[in-house]
Amino acid sequence: MPLNFTAIDFETANNHAASACSVGLVKVRDGRVVDRAGWLIRPPLGYDHVLEWNTRIHGITAADIADAPSWAEQLDALLEFVDGDVLAAHNAGFDMGVLRAACEASALETPSLRYLCSLKVARRTYHLDSYRLPVAAMAAGFEDFAHHDALADAEACAAIVVHAAKRHGAADAAELARITGGALGLIGSAAEAELAERRPAALA
Repeated sequence: MPLNFTAIDFETANNHAASACSVGLVKVRDGRVVDRAGWLIRPPLGYDHVLEWNTRIHGITAADIADAPSWAEQLDALLEFVDGDVLAAHNAGFDMGVLRAACEASALETPSLRYLCSLKVARRTYHLDSYRLPVAAMAAGFEDFAHHDALADAEACAAIVVHAAKRHGAADAAELARITGGALGLIGSAAEAELAERRPAALA
């Protein structure tokens, strides 16, 4: 199978996972970037306050997101872009947590998706003093990007996955996950049900 996936990155308005205020998406087909998208998001009500600390990190202010589409209003566009792909994110637990929490805060079902963590991949691919996104991306030959811009971070994540897959000779995201010591993660009710079905076999 070809190396097809969508890299994703969220920035948040505050320290709650539901407070997604921007998203970056980068689509990869056969190991090459073929499309990019990114936009601002108004977080779910109750999670929409913007902390000064977060603004210092990503530059997004309350005024920037005041008229942005809400999480509920933009979710279909996000899923349309992803189109069922495996997601890739650097420190994927954070980004999948944002996806899950923002859906829960908006009374929406969390979409069922598979994902790969480029942080875990980087740790099994490179020998670095740090595996933060800028450092790991530099090891993959992707330098001088605007860290904490969601689209730029998604592009950096995509570069790490593509470079690591080439280095390991992995044909697709699932194989890359296996080679680097893990498996694709699962999010959403259908995916979690699938995981539950696998557990008895694994224990047999």
